[in-house]
Amino acid sequence: MNNNFENSQTYKNLARSFAGECQAGARYQFLSKQCLKEGYNFLSNTIKTLAKNEMAHAKTFFDLIVNNSNNLVKNIEINAGFPFKYGDLCDHFKYTMEDEKYESENIYPEFSKIAKEEGFNEVAYTFDRVASVENCHYMLIKQIYEGFVNKNLYSSTTPIKWKCSNCGNEHTEFNAWEICDLCGMQKGYVEIPFETGKTLKNSNISDIQTL
Repeated sequence: MNNNFENSQTYKNLARSFAGECQAGARYQFLSKQCLKEGYNFLSNTIKTLAKNEMAHAKTFFDLIVNNSNNLVKNIEINAGFPFKYGDLCDHFKYTMEDEKYESENIYPEFSKIAKEEGFNEVAYTFDRVASVENCHYMLIKQIYEGFVNKNLYSSTTPIKWKCSNCGNEHTEFNAWEICDLCGMQKGYVEIPFETGKTLKNSNISDIQTL
C-alpha cells in the first residue's frame, strides 16, 4: 500500500467503518436479546449470527488500518454520525432494515469509489464485499420486518416445511404450530424459511456466513 495511506480519505473511511461495524454488532446483540425476551428464540439466534458478521467486518477494517500504517496508530479522528434509533421489536427491525439498506447502497459503494480513486484497490474490494453482505442482511431483516407487519411470520400461502430448531421435528403445513408436538417448545423455536433471492453485487443470503 502506498505511503500516502495515512493521509488519505480512505484511511479515515476505514476508521469510520470500524466504528460503525462495532456499533452495528452491538445493536444486533441488543436486538437478539429483545427477540429472546419476547419468545422468538430462532430469531434471536439468527440475529446473533448477524452480530458476529458485523464484528468480523470490524476486525477486517481494523486489520487494514493497523497492518498498513507505518507507525503505531494512537488515534484517528473522524467526523461521523451513528444511529441510536430504538423502539418496540417491529420498530427495531424497521430501523435496522433501513440502516442496512443505506450502508449497502450508499456508504460502502461511496467508500469503495474513493478507495479506487486513491489507488487502494484492496480496500475497495473489501468495501464492495462488505456492501454485498450488508445487502444480504437488509434482505433478511426486510423479510422479518414484513412478517411482523403483515402478521404472517409463521404462515404461508402454500404448504411449506416448518422445523423445530430445538428437536428437529418437521411438519409441512400452511402455518407453523403453536407448540411443538414432539418437544413442547413454543412457536418461537420454529425455523423461519427465509427466501434467498439474488440482488446487489449478485450476492445471496449465504454470503452472510462466508465473508
